[in-house]
Amino acid sequence: MARMTSSKLLRSWGPPLAFIAVVTAVLLAIFPKGFPNYDTIYYLLWGKEIAQGMSPDYGAPLAPTPHPLYDLLGAIFSPLGNGSITVAVVLAYVSLGLLAWLVYRLGKEWFDRWIGYLAAFLVMTSAPVLSNGLRAYIDIPYMVLCLAALLIETRKPKAGWPVLVLLTLAGLLRPEAWVFAGFYFLWLALDFHLAPANGPDDSAPERRPGVSVGRLRIQLRESGIDRNLILMACLTAAGPVIWILFDLITTSDPLYSLTGTQQTVETLERDTGPLDVIIYGPRRLGEVMQWPGMVGAFFGVILTLWTMPRRAAIGAISAAVVLLAFALMGASGLAIIPRYTMLAAAILFIFTAAAVLGWRLLEPGHRLRRVWQVAAAITVALWIIWLPNQYDLLSTVDQDLSDQALVERDLEDLVDDGAFYANGTDDVRCLPISAPNHRAVPRLAFWLDIKPTDVVSVAAEQQPRTGLFLAPAREFTIENFILDPGDETRTVTRPPSGFREVARNRSWILYSNCPTGGSTGNAPLSTGP
Repeated sequence: MARMTSSKLLRSWGPPLAFIAVVTAVLLAIFPKGFPNYDTIYYLLWGKEIAQGMSPDYGAPLAPTPHPLYDLLGAIFSPLGNGSITVAVVLAYVSLGLLAWLVYRLGKEWFDRWIGYLAAFLVMTSAPVLSNGLRAYIDIPYMVLCLAALLIETRKPKAGWPVLVLLTLAGLLRPEAWVFAGFYFLWLALDFHLAPANGPDDSAPERRPGVSVGRLRIQLRESGIDRNLILMACLTAAGPVIWILFDLITTSDPLYSLTGTQQTVETLERDTGPLDVIIYGPRRLGEVMQWPGMVGAFFGVILTLWTMPRRAAIGAISAAVVLLAFALMGASGLAIIPRYTMLAAAILFIFTAAAVLGWRLLEPGHRLRRVWQVAAAITVALWIIWLPNQYDLLSTVDQDLSDQALVERDLEDLVDDGAFYANGTDDVRCLPISAPNHRAVPRLAFWLDIKPTDVVSVAAEQQPRTGLFLAPAREFTIENFILDPGDETRTVTRPPSGFREVARNRSWILYSNCPTGGSTGNAPLSTGP
């Protein structure tokens, strides 16, 4: 019996685990320089503070929006010390493997396995997906949770709590999942009926209270409001409620994440608002999918809904809801940037793959088979024409990762070599530490075990007269240590008078101007006017 159970488990879990392992290994072989981005380092740092019983230090300028799930993961992994960074990188690569597998499975469930394989390939060769994924952004784990929920619903319609649990977890990473959970709850709570074209329906569902929109009749589900539906309602509300409580506990402001994000968007001068959603939203999606992918998705949605609506409906509806959530968030003052469209792109890539291979699912004599083949040929031709651009985009991802990883490794080496510490101690020479821009803030705070507010981005804040001053050693460092195109704090390279050089390597120079009789440790010094 045990042998039969083991064999069954191997058949069930073996193929997906092998698929994920292969994709992860290929990514490691081609792009071995992944590292946690600015936001993720902050989550690990805040998690460490939470684990120590402290409130997270959100006071540094341009600190990212806290995300409860990743902050709590940072707390869980905090005993590993610097090893938590390694965990974040491993999670990033595995998440990309999971993303590829989920896209493949959805393509297979909706259409067939070859469409699933092609869709997974398209997602894994999207430069923004790789760039953000290999930098350990939370967006890939968020996408994994949402697509896993979609796969469960695809295989078992109205599955209920398993879908909502995954959406609750996703809702602790990005608020768009709250919208998905809300729509899904309505799908669970209501029944939808189309009345016959020749007149009203006298069946039992029609006699239940409800509303009619044309021929569509919307009613409370037959079992009514019961304990199970109340549980579903609680799970639906769990994401926003937990996030608000997290903000309230850590900042005393239940809307801190919303207002803080809006301020950051304004500071970085990012596109936002209802008008910008219309103008820039399609462009941001196009940056992820590129024009061949967009055209193919259009063909795929139209052709699959026309010829096989039952197969295509859940994917098309899901893509529409995801795009609606993106538009709502953008209109409410959040940023309109490419990585926020990656979930919609992952779903739409399945339709791009269907545009290329879906004609095979039609009968040989079907009247639209030839039309579909023409659409497939156009899509393939566009990809072939675009191929040099795609190669350049992927090469840029690889080069940027390598260059940025080198600069960050040199900064970590400067820390490991003891340059920041007083002789023979584990205490920082003196504080604050002045850095050329915001990107260095969470890294130095994490590695040196100090608060983010002990590190000053000198072009954005007042220059301290004492402390340590970190400067780029060459132009290469400046070019590869930019936090954001809207962050103009990357030009300060020289310390003020009174600072002397204490250490350097190929990327960085460290200067010191500690007071006489130097205060060491973590006690901040007065910075003066």
